[in-house]
Amino acid sequence: MAMTMTQKILAAHAGLDQVQAGQLIKAKLDMVLGNDITSPVAINEFEKNGFNSVFDKSKISLVMDHFVPNKDIKAAQQTKQCRIFAKKFDIENYFDVGDMGIEHALLPEKGLVAPGDVVIGADSHTCTYGALGAFSTGVGSTDMAAGMATGEGWFKVPSAIKFNLTGSLKAYCSGKDVILHIIGRIGVDGALYKSMEFTGEGLKSLTIDDRLCMANMAVEAGAKNGIFEVDDITLEYYNQRKTKECTVYAADQDAEYDQVIEINLLEIEPTVACPHLPENTCKANELKDVKIDQCVIGSCTNGRLSDMETAAKILEGKHIAKGVRCIVIPATQKIYMECVKRGYVETFINAGCVFSTPTCGPCLGGYMGILADDEVAVATTNRNFVGRMGHVSSKVYLASPATAAASALKGYICDPREV
Repeated sequence: MAMTMTQKILAAHAGLDQVQAGQLIKAKLDMVLGNDITSPVAINEFEKNGFNSVFDKSKISLVMDHFVPNKDIKAAQQTKQCRIFAKKFDIENYFDVGDMGIEHALLPEKGLVAPGDVVIGADSHTCTYGALGAFSTGVGSTDMAAGMATGEGWFKVPSAIKFNLTGSLKAYCSGKDVILHIIGRIGVDGALYKSMEFTGEGLKSLTIDDRLCMANMAVEAGAKNGIFEVDDITLEYYNQRKTKECTVYAADQDAEYDQVIEINLLEIEPTVACPHLPENTCKANELKDVKIDQCVIGSCTNGRLSDMETAAKILEGKHIAKGVRCIVIPATQKIYMECVKRGYVETFINAGCVFSTPTCGPCLGGYMGILADDEVAVATTNRNFVGRMGHVSSKVYLASPATAAASALKGYICDPREV
């Protein structure tokens, strides 16, 4: 029986010759992930069920990133609980103040996820690692607890949608524009509990950062996971930071898909998702009447070095519009340091921006940039639900780093080619 890429990975980890869509399986896990918000809940469940050991101290990652450095007493207590647990079980991949980063940027950077892996994380954007050819998906904290104890997880094998990419991206367009275009086309439930599998000649024009961004937002289309065909770009990235050998899986030529969608990357324009759903998309140049109060450049979606570089090039020698607050958040300490070395930090500060330590911060309405009533933000984050970044009457427009930086300069949402 022919299988998709995701189905092949799941079959191998379940010890089966083949699996089919809808089948319930138990699969071995290569990594179990939690953060400072979800890990405490998982730890409580772990202890409540009487577990006294973890399955593999090298295959658990606890990343303190949402409210770190701690924003209040509750956040401090949560991270303290995680520190105690990590020390008790000698968790090798525990990341806290000083060596942490936003989890979905940090794990690939450190080579902790490999092509062919099965990864679960108590965070919905765990689907990010599909960019490396891994099956990765978000789970609840109870599943995280079970995964830490047993090294296994239950899955219903998803069917798949194939996205055949052709052409190449134009200047000032990126993976963020591609995934917003796709979500706008199929809707927030267009891939509900399906695997979004990306393939085609167009992959050659997508960097790993583009792919990480696109896989990250697969869940915004309702997908179980997003996954990219492994190619030379994937392997070059992984081999530079690998911590283990990997297995590459490829879909069978006659694999069954619920749908095949053709995407010509040359037709992609700078795209923005309007409030209050990621599917409410339009071209950036159609929103000139939308004045902004705040711009956020960062998050697990767009806080990588290439994102910092794009923003810095647009802001170089210029100043953001009067009345606009621009917050730039590199995703990891390594990216932070590289921004310092390359002079991006000076560029951001001279342009009137705030440059932050790595954190999820404002993306989920946590801290470092909460919106007041009726305020409008353009952000490189992944969700723009009601109240997502602050007051329920505030509005969030999702965009690429190029569009966000250009909009900060203009004071209203604009096409980056206009600055």
